[in-house]
Amino acid sequence: MGGRNRAERLRTWLDGPSGVSRVGLERRTRWMLIVAVGGANLAGALFVLLFSTFVMPDPPGLADPARVRLVNLVVFSAYVLFGAPIGIAWGIRLCRPLRTFAAHDGEPDEIERRAVLRGPLRLMAMQATLWACGAAGWAVIDLAYSPLLALKVSMITLLGAITTCALVYLLAERLLRPFAAIVMASRPTPHDGWFGITPRTMLAWALGTGVPLLGLVITAVAALVVTGMSLTQLAVTILVLGGVALLVGFEVTYIAARAVADPVRSVREGLARVERGDLQASVPVYDAGELGGLQAGFNHMATGLRENERIRDLFGRHVGEDVARHALEHGVALGGEVCEAAVIFADLKGSTRLAATRPPGEVVGLLNAYFGIVVEVVAAHGGLINKFQGDAALAVFGAPQQLEDPAGQALAAARKLSHRLRAELPQLHAGIGVSSGQVVAGHIGAEQRLEYTVIGDPVNEAARLSDLAKSTDERLLASATVVGAAHQGEASRWRLGNTVTLRGRPARTRLASPFGPPPPGTIQRVLRLLNHRK
Repeated sequence: MGGRNRAERLRTWLDGPSGVSRVGLERRTRWMLIVAVGGANLAGALFVLLFSTFVMPDPPGLADPARVRLVNLVVFSAYVLFGAPIGIAWGIRLCRPLRTFAAHDGEPDEIERRAVLRGPLRLMAMQATLWACGAAGWAVIDLAYSPLLALKVSMITLLGAITTCALVYLLAERLLRPFAAIVMASRPTPHDGWFGITPRTMLAWALGTGVPLLGLVITAVAALVVTGMSLTQLAVTILVLGGVALLVGFEVTYIAARAVADPVRSVREGLARVERGDLQASVPVYDAGELGGLQAGFNHMATGLRENERIRDLFGRHVGEDVARHALEHGVALGGEVCEAAVIFADLKGSTRLAATRPPGEVVGLLNAYFGIVVEVVAAHGGLINKFQGDAALAVFGAPQQLEDPAGQALAAARKLSHRLRAELPQLHAGIGVSSGQVVAGHIGAEQRLEYTVIGDPVNEAARLSDLAKSTDERLLASATVVGAAHQGEASRWRLGNTVTLRGRPARTRLASPFGPPPPGTIQRVLRLLNHRK
């Protein structure tokens, strides 16, 4: 647990706390860059000074080795004092577009984008230039004493330069991530090979392996050229280079590995959020290389998933979730299939007069409340709202998804719907008809525009029953066929009535209506009778 907390604190220290303004983030990043670049240069300079003075032996033939060391120390110190202000001023100039970008909240221009994305590369190039100038000047001065001394100083300075430049690049890339995320969020950036995994890996190799191996090569050359080099000096040189390889190599490899692992971890965490159903997941894009393409690809994928889910939701709202699921699983084609289904048809009475006597907004509100109850009740009983027709609704049970008892579920839904409409919307009068039988369920229309619907005699019968039900007290009628097809538990709640000929249908239909509530006082009389018998 403690290690995890330390890792989180380190990540906050590097990436910056959330909710900080651009100006505050820029100021914090600038000072951290100064510390990081200064520390890398100090480490490289100390490495060069100690290695050239105490580790590598002087070439033979020097007239006054003590004086030469003193001159080298003075030259080295003078260049550090002279080069440090130049490096700071140069670095501030390179970061000036970053300060300009942080001062406003708009999108960055091209200069500001390059300053952020190419900041690590520019800082590394600046360090390479300063170290090259220092190495050249130092070698020219030592050339007056000995060519071998100039070669020794140049090679050791090259080792320090490689170490410093690689550290500056990796640290700057890490510290500029928050601004890189802001810049790349405004506009996608094409892949840049300078910032890919390969350059980072090569930098890590250069510091962890290349520099120590080059030092060993220089040591071997010195052992062959310099006469009188003792085994102790050779052992000390190898130990120092080995220590540098272990310590610096570990740190640099860790930084380079984190530069690769952090974007991958962010994508992995985003995938975990998507797997849990959070389609709003996104990851910051702060890498201009392959890893940035991976981060951007995840965001594009999440955007596509959100768009698909939105389309699916809209599709389900328009045609029903069951129809949408069936279409996604089995495809969409014109035609249909014959199946057994039950149908509810609900139609308002006096809707024309309602629209003429009430404001349009109030009429729409009443219709929405009415259809809301219909949708809720039908869905609760496993049915599908097939369509809304003005002030009427057609619900289907058993298509496209099969049900165990479509007739019973339709009858139960009709009873519940009748009760809720009379209780919650007494100002509306809706007739409800229920029927069942064979229907053709499928898609009709044309290839360019089609809809899912059910066609068959039960639909017509339910529509006629709803018209007839408007004149009854219960406002609900069913056919004896649907009652006979229902399971006993629901069928026992209905009573059969007269046989009539519905308008437009040649066959006669026997009506069925639900058992109504007992007359007032019936329950009390039954209880009194039971108590009297006791």
